[in-house]
Amino acid sequence: MALHKNLKSIKGDASFRKFFRKKKNNNSSIIVYAKKEKKKNLLIYDAINKILIRNNILAPSLINENFSKNFIEIEDFGDQTIYKLFKQKKINKFLIFKKIICTLKQIQLIKDKKIKNFKHKKYIIPNYSNKILLDEAKLFSEWYANKKLSKKKFLNFKKEFNKVIKNLVKQIKLKNDVFVHRDFHISNLMISKNKIGVIDTQDALIGNKAYDLASLIDDVRFKTSKKFKDKVFTLFISKNKKLDIKKFKNDFIIISVLRNLKIIGIFTRLAFRDNKKKYLRLIPYAWSLIRLRTNNNKIFKDLNNLLFKSFNKK
Repeated sequence: MALHKNLKSIKGDASFRKFFRKKKNNNSSIIVYAKKEKKKNLLIYDAINKILIRNNILAPSLINENFSKNFIEIEDFGDQTIYKLFKQKKINKFLIFKKIICTLKQIQLIKDKKIKNFKHKKYIIPNYSNKILLDEAKLFSEWYANKKLSKKKFLNFKKEFNKVIKNLVKQIKLKNDVFVHRDFHISNLMISKNKIGVIDTQDALIGNKAYDLASLIDDVRFKTSKKFKDKVFTLFISKNKKLDIKKFKNDFIIISVLRNLKIIGIFTRLAFRDNKKKYLRLIPYAWSLIRLRTNNNKIFKDLNNLLFKSFNKK
């Protein structure tokens, strides 16, 4: 994309999108450019944002679209993600997390599943099926295990891993009945207009109530103590009075483990397929989050045995 004089390239993420800040007089906006997966990264992204905005959640509104030229122009929330805020300032993190939990509660109350996109076609948010959960967890096997094990060991591992993961998914108790952002962590949350703004929404599905909380608490990019994690978890429970706590806790732990296995797979793929090596440094913490949730929990006995036998992770 040829850069216009008013456009300044800004740091992107792990997706195929490119981002530019457009300045005109005292106004600024963001240009999202995506040639690859442009339906998801432009059309669906805006459709999900529209649903959020309709439900009083702060998400970037559409200013302009040029789908044929692979870009949309959206509202600018600035550069300050909550992740950056935490890195720069001595700040009461739990106070911010309280606001985030309130926003999450609001998001989970959304009942809208369909909207017209800017091409005037109906978009319906898909269901977070068990097949999608399984396919995501299999990224661990397809990328990480495939790189780490010999061909013979890998084929045996893959077979056993698929069986173990299927069994874990079967043990998830709650229905898929809430709006799930799917990457709900402090790198995708911003403070704008004194509210929590939500970005990177294009992967949203209708899924398990525990999913976004697991993304937030067991965030591979942001290290927190077990005590802090428990405090945020307890806060969420206190805001959801009708919750079956036993079922919810069961699902939270399983989803956290599946999610971090997926993340190890995705980060390995980013390094080897897309030459984005910086994500490899986050893999050790993803492993420690898996250990945190699987330790002394008998439902992970088979998974722990398999991982220990294959990778000797102490």
